[in-house]
Amino acid sequence: MNKKILFLLMLVFCISGVKAQKHEFANWRRYEKANKELGEPGRKEKRVVLMGNSITDGWPGTRPDFFKKNKLIGRGIGGQTSYQFLLRFRQDVLDLKPKVVVINYGTNDIAENTGPYDEDKTFGNVVSMVQLAQANKIKVILASCLPAGGFGWRPEIKDAMAKVTKLNARVKEYADKNKIPYVDYFSALVSADGKEMNPDYATDYPAIHPNAKGYEVMEGLLLPVIKKMR
Repeated sequence: MNKKILFLLMLVFCISGVKAQKHEFANWRRYEKANKELGEPGRKEKRVVLMGNSITDGWPGTRPDFFKKNKLIGRGIGGQTSYQFLLRFRQDVLDLKPKVVVINYGTNDIAENTGPYDEDKTFGNVVSMVQLAQANKIKVILASCLPAGGFGWRPEIKDAMAKVTKLNARVKEYADKNKIPYVDYFSALVSADGKEMNPDYATDYPAIHPNAKGYEVMEGLLLPVIKKMR
């Protein structure tokens, strides 16, 4: 091969590699500074971390008093799937040494934000996070995937509710079998006809993201479980 062509090919591969290295699939930088500022927990501090996607991400901004009053740490990132949760689980959960972690799963997996939906893999990611937490003596609360009749950014997905229902049933069965508290947001937020999230609880349509009223419903279900486990 001509040396000049070989050099150009090598240059292209090097440039591509640099670009790939700059891409942060899990977005570790999002909470890097905040995590450092938290430091080690105090002797009597009983931290609770909420891990999730935009539903968790939007919660502290919509209901800041709930987080401040109950000393909760939000670690949600909009658009993320369980694959990304698992990658940043050490940095954003384990290293913070919480007493409890609340894991909300599924919405963006089903929306295929990082590739085709595979229930077995999503379920496996949830189980892996549970096992990592338990291995580090962190108590786990599993919080159901919220109702989703469809996704505005993925209109081609027509069977979202069927997938949400099936995944929730599987995770709940696992939680019950392993004596892990399971918070059922789905049943409290679903519409009367069972086809979507109740629009009264959402900020958008198709209804995916809770409004203040929706978060209040979720808080009423989650907080008693947190208090019991702290």
